[in-house]
Amino acid sequence: MVRSLIGRPEPQRRTVRALGLTKTNSVVVQEDTPQIRGMINKVTHLLKVEEQ
Repeated sequence: MVRSLIGRPEPQRRTVRALGLTKTNSVVVQEDTPQIRGMINKVTHLLKVEEQ
């Protein structure tokens, strides 16, 4: 996660938490599924996404 959740709407906070991210600069590896992609698309402005 690149940006903080301070001042963000609750749905965005819940989406980031559902992705497994907790703090700024935290990193998590997720499977590439349509559900994960949908969550990423909702909060792209808060994340940096890299494919392996």
